[in-house]
Amino acid sequence: MKHILITGSSGLIGSEVATYFSAMGYKVHGIDNNQRAVFFGPQGDTRWNQARLEKTCKDFQHHEIDIRDREGILSLVQKIRPDVIVHTAAQPSHDRAADIPFDDFDTNAVGTLNLLESVRRFCADSPFIHMSTNKVYGDAPNRIRLEELERRWDYGDPSFVQGIAEDFTIDQSKHSLFGASKVAGDIMVQEYGRYFNIPCCCLRGGCLTGPSHSGVELHGFLSYLIKCNLEGQKYTVFGYKAKQVRDNIHSYDVVRFMWEFIQAPRIAEVYNLGGGKQNSCSMLEAFDRVEKISGKAMNWAYSEKNREGDHICYYSDLRKMKQHYPNWDITKSLDDIFTEIVAAWRDRA
Repeated sequence: MKHILITGSSGLIGSEVATYFSAMGYKVHGIDNNQRAVFFGPQGDTRWNQARLEKTCKDFQHHEIDIRDREGILSLVQKIRPDVIVHTAAQPSHDRAADIPFDDFDTNAVGTLNLLESVRRFCADSPFIHMSTNKVYGDAPNRIRLEELERRWDYGDPSFVQGIAEDFTIDQSKHSLFGASKVAGDIMVQEYGRYFNIPCCCLRGGCLTGPSHSGVELHGFLSYLIKCNLEGQKYTVFGYKAKQVRDNIHSYDVVRFMWEFIQAPRIAEVYNLGGGKQNSCSMLEAFDRVEKISGKAMNWAYSEKNREGDHICYYSDLRKMKQHYPNWDITKSLDDIFTEIVAAWRDRA
């Protein structure tokens, strides 16, 4: 039996990986210490998802370890020597990072280094998949010429009609402290790949979403937006006339790409993993969609102050991913995503 080690296994992507690979016959080792509840309070708690995995996934084993615990990580990897490592654990909020810079960097950068070094020592042939972020590009995408439409911003430069590609600059821009810590982890993954010939990739996620998300105001905008609509809570939009655009990808499609990568791993690759233009929407368009599904008007307020280092418009160019792994494509539409998240929040109510 093959073994997979997943960090952040109780989170959105980690739990999807656990479910998928369990069904594929893997022994699943999940690392999670519910740090999301520490970062975001009770609403960020993921113990419910841990309990779900323990109940539904065959051969699932939970490990209560903080990825900042260097000796704990080294010891566990030495013991398991996993065939695959998927690293999804992180401090994920660029707003929160400014208040907890040491925790943010130690989690996102040093925690990633701890994992990489343990892989180098004990299972250097095992593919290592790192969940990075599109925030490694900082606010540089805001320098692209934009066109203001009635309900959204979009790229006015025809060279970006497919979105942001992997060769886009990460330099000379404001990233937020979160973006900077994720850059450090991202580059370290690439370096371990090239320097030590470890099969690995960085997946620079757009808006990763799905029904297992414990969305909160500071992270997980679509899940949190839908939750606010269903519960009648006020949702605050920060800047850009509520026309800022994000591409949304279902956690299932994220994991499907991971599976394809593991079948034919590469050294130190980078992929912009998002929903692409077809799954992009603005805040105003998101309000329209959820109102149609729920039948409830969106209760929202507007703040002129945009978030530091935030993107006005961002969607991923998926052509490199499809070229390298032609069996992969988006299977969950924006309608699918909204419908599933609405149903999930109603089930949890």
